[in-house]
Amino acid sequence: MTDVTTLLELSGVAASAGGIGYAKVRAPRAYWTLVGLPVTWGRFTFTYGSTMDACGLTVAPSRLRSFLVRNVARRAEVQPVPPKVRRVTGTSTGLRVTLRLPAGLEPADVTAASERLRHAWGVHSVHVTTPRPGFVELRMTGYDVLRRVRMPHRRRAVSGPMVVPVALREDGTPFVRDYRQVPHALTLGANQSGKSMYQRNLVAALAKLPVGLVGIDCKRGVEQRTYAPRLSALATTPDQAGALLDALVAEMERRFDLLSAHGVSDLWDLPDEVRPVPLVVLVDEVAELFLTTVKKEEERRDRMVQHMVRLAQMARAVGIFLEVCGQRFGSELGRGATALRAQLTGRVVHRVNDKQTAEMGLGDVAPDAVFAATSIPADRPGVAVAGDSSGGWSRIRTPETTPADAAAVCRAHAHLVPELPFLDPFRPAIAPEPATGQGPSLVKPRPVTD
Repeated sequence: MTDVTTLLELSGVAASAGGIGYAKVRAPRAYWTLVGLPVTWGRFTFTYGSTMDACGLTVAPSRLRSFLVRNVARRAEVQPVPPKVRRVTGTSTGLRVTLRLPAGLEPADVTAASERLRHAWGVHSVHVTTPRPGFVELRMTGYDVLRRVRMPHRRRAVSGPMVVPVALREDGTPFVRDYRQVPHALTLGANQSGKSMYQRNLVAALAKLPVGLVGIDCKRGVEQRTYAPRLSALATTPDQAGALLDALVAEMERRFDLLSAHGVSDLWDLPDEVRPVPLVVLVDEVAELFLTTVKKEEERRDRMVQHMVRLAQMARAVGIFLEVCGQRFGSELGRGATALRAQLTGRVVHRVNDKQTAEMGLGDVAPDAVFAATSIPADRPGVAVAGDSSGGWSRIRTPETTPADAAAVCRAHAHLVPELPFLDPFRPAIAPEPATGQGPSLVKPRPVTD
């Protein structure tokens, strides 16, 4: 295995008495590798046919097969045919099985029987995906991978100029943000739900890419101030946010002029030497941009909302992407709220205080996920439900990342901050790096005399 941590766990388990019982509770990955995987693989191999038949996942054989059974094998009874097993692969978290569906079965039939398959083979969960027409993949997990999140080291699916891993899915695969496929996203969650930790993981992953990061944190910067070494701009008050959005809209129009001059319709079609750097705009609390306390602030609010809607509608083509966070995002925020929410394709909903908030985030893209979002326990911060416009959804959980960890990543990659003159007025002040060791002594030594 390539996971060094897993190897250490295996050595510790093998060296201790009663290590198998300890591993089942304290080191589930090691227990699965030593015991769970061989047992489950054997159970699957010997009970596959009967389990599929009991779950209603078999079909009548073809005429040729019936003819051969009756006339060559000399058997009067012809058994129904289950899906053919094409490949079985063991992993550090579960088992992957690729099946070839016979005529008469569809992926929905296998999905409907996933809970019965889970109990039949004694695994924690079974998820069904469709890699290509005519095939399904059963992703079995041997234990609860979201109890203690450990991101996989092999990330073959994580590739591309704007693809970053953020969390772990409940099937053991990484949840990634692909900005070229899902340019804008909305993250909702109550206090202490893990919403800030999700953003920290996202910022730490984006900080390693050659992109510009723009922060809007109208809570006086209490969340995003620690990212200052890697930020190209930071707005901490509504007035600064309004001026920053004006500059972003002006930059969007300049980039559209550049696309028009080169006869292309997308930023990535431009030559490398003239392609502007992509920008990711991180809005920490969207309600601070919508809500007003006095009437004279309404004009500024309407202008900011208009700019946000324009960026969400058109900025994808010029490489400007939105990451919007908040506790609620409904029509009660005022005019323009639903128009902006409709443009945010990616949805991540953490634990919420009411069903209406879950419906705001998932009801219009994945209605089946609303119940899952409302059932997230309070003792599992970081667990969320991720949905998209295709109707699919999955449970995810971000690995624990402290503000100090995210700040350290931002400081280490401060050299990647791009040169963007239009954002110079909004560059945040960078606090001095904390001292890591003891400085030189200021006391002058005296010579020793007799």
